[in-house]
Amino acid sequence: MELREYWAILRRRWAAPILLPVLVALFSAVQLRPWEAPPPTYSASMRILVGVLPLEGVDEVEYDPRYYAWMTSEYLVDDFTEVLASDLFAKAINARLAVQEIAIPAGLLRASANTGQQHRIIRLTFNWHDAADLHAIGEAAVAELEENADAYFAQLGTQGAGVQVMDPPTVVEVGPSARQRVEWPLRILLALVTGIGLAFLQEYLDDTVRRRNQLEEMGLPCLVAVPKQRR
Repeated sequence: MELREYWAILRRRWAAPILLPVLVALFSAVQLRPWEAPPPTYSASMRILVGVLPLEGVDEVEYDPRYYAWMTSEYLVDDFTEVLASDLFAKAINARLAVQEIAIPAGLLRASANTGQQHRIIRLTFNWHDAADLHAIGEAAVAELEENADAYFAQLGTQGAGVQVMDPPTVVEVGPSARQRVEWPLRILLALVTGIGLAFLQEYLDDTVRRRNQLEEMGLPCLVAVPKQRR
């Protein structure tokens, strides 16, 4: 019985569950153009090794320079990942790319530190809409790291540190993201759920008496009922 009542409500309040998804579908189609293939996106990643040279001329009986150099490298990786994603590093890359008229925003180069046995390795990833530009960005990043890494480490208060590029950036094409694939149908689904919710809200706020049992629940007798005219 309850399912029939729900269906009757939706039949009476059909405007919101139907019109709202249709309007959202049309607006989203104009905005997203799901029938068109999205422009290609390219991704590149590279791996760099961060290390600190052991101190020289110390008593290795009381102080193991290799062990403490290793420990310092571990802590340095976390700070250096933030440097690589900073506006300072992006400006340095843009200065190298100015001749090619390429400008990248801060945060395009996303750095992440590996864990486990490879805790001194940083993976640097970046996405761009043009493969040739992305290759130039990768080369600029490698050149900046190889030539000016000491300046960045000096700002972190570490001397004798260096980086080594283990894997140069490799450019690959990536397909559309999961959001791009499901955004249009997801919008329509959310509009449908919202429309159904609005229909039930309208029914809840409507104080019109439609059935005999509604009068009986209010303690009022039903004297006569006019049957619905059927065509």
